[in-house]
Amino acid sequence: MIAPPPLPPLPPLPSVASDPLGLLLLLVFAHFIGDFVLQSDRMAREKCPCRGGAVPWGWWLAAHGSTHGMAVALLTGAPLLGLAEALLHALIDRLKCAGRIGLPLDQLLHLACKALWVALLPRL
Repeated sequence: MIAPPPLPPLPPLPSVASDPLGLLLLLVFAHFIGDFVLQSDRMAREKCPCRGGAVPWGWWLAAHGSTHGMAVALLTGAPLLGLAEALLHALIDRLKCAGRIGLPLDQLLHLACKALWVALLPRL
């Protein structure tokens, strides 16, 4: 039996670093998936101190921030931006938990971080 000829290689995917608008859109989409699809009601409640729960609030907050950090790291290819995202996402959510900011400002700050990552990526 004769083997079929090999398939030609796929063309390389365009780098997200060369398409800032595309990268920003992917980061925004990932943000809304992380904040509104992957975050359970329990996590949203219990990532705030004094809300009770079997898992300490800091673990919930770290898990939620790390979800966002992983998305940024994977989309940008820059683990340091993922770490920055995880830390800033957790800090912003902590401010919301403390009643210092509301949901609209919380979301605006998260999205501003995405724009910052796009601006910083070419410099890394």
